[in-house]
Amino acid sequence: MESIDKIKYILGLEVNYLNIPVRDILIALGIFIAFLILRKVLTKYISRIILKFVSNTKSEIDDDIFRAFDKPVKGLFTILGLYLSLTYLPLSISINEVITKLFRSGIVILLAWGFYNLEGTYSILHEKMKDKLNIKANKIVKPFLSKVLRFITIVIAAGIVAQEFDFNVSGFIAGLGIGGLAVALAAKDTLSNIFGGIVIIVDKPFDIGDWILSGDMEGVVEDINFRSTRIRTFAKALVTVPNSKLVDQPIINYSRRGIRRVTFKLGVTYDTPIDKLKQSINRIEKMLYDHPRVENETIFVKFDEFNDSSLDIFLYFFTSTANWEEYLNIKQEVNFKIMEILEEEGVSAAFPSRSIYFENKIETSK
Repeated sequence: MESIDKIKYILGLEVNYLNIPVRDILIALGIFIAFLILRKVLTKYISRIILKFVSNTKSEIDDDIFRAFDKPVKGLFTILGLYLSLTYLPLSISINEVITKLFRSGIVILLAWGFYNLEGTYSILHEKMKDKLNIKANKIVKPFLSKVLRFITIVIAAGIVAQEFDFNVSGFIAGLGIGGLAVALAAKDTLSNIFGGIVIIVDKPFDIGDWILSGDMEGVVEDINFRSTRIRTFAKALVTVPNSKLVDQPIINYSRRGIRRVTFKLGVTYDTPIDKLKQSINRIEKMLYDHPRVENETIFVKFDEFNDSSLDIFLYFFTSTANWEEYLNIKQEVNFKIMEILEEEGVSAAFPSRSIYFENKIETSK
């Protein structure tokens, strides 16, 4: 009999740790390990099956949902295994209540994590607003709405977790209401920027990727958030402009006009024969009308004025693109064609010059 008790003691079956039998601790540990193994099986097999299924569907929503909740579901098995293993142990009622609250809070956090990931997926936001609400979401609305939804998700999850641990959330909200005026006065610039961002979202004067000019700021819009808009200048500098400043001044959106103006004066020398001048003007005008990247609605090529040292031809037309690089390429191509026409017609471009006349004849020494 003593030998049997000794064997149990050696195996640890009769040993207590923190007043808990080691046997119960080992069983609880086995439960937790079993859920970890189940999680591994889920990751290896079930996830592959689900991913293969959603990848064959036409809609991207199921792909977004799977990716958003993939890690939270794996975390659920870990939390569930930990909860069942701890509740198996003979702990006090108060400790079990705390464990239950932690388990519920963990479930809330995992759900919030999944929705947080899902709200960051632009495809589901775009598809829902386009099909259900018949709204075309632009590149600014989607990230802005994503940030708003993520913020709401965090606030709701934090409120539920706080209530789970008996925090008086309503009293906290009431306190915020009392101090709201002071906060508003202290953060009036921040609030004005937030409302400025809302104005940009509603009016949609530009989209992400658009080329805009506002005041002395010109560049391509890269991002807009609650407080500011980021603009990449053509010098590759990233400028952060407060939304309140951006909406308080005119915004020129070059990307939305679709065309870009070209206007300049071409000077030719005074010794150009009138027939050569007319022929050059006609050929340049025809070249512009025939050019595939020049708008045909408005083209002016006219003999404009007698300048100090040149006969000036006025050119005014529009390229069919507002893209800066394409615009420069078209303008360069047009300039080369004009040079070819002048060269073929034997007309020389003028340059600034000045003639000096002497009243008396200058005698030269022999």
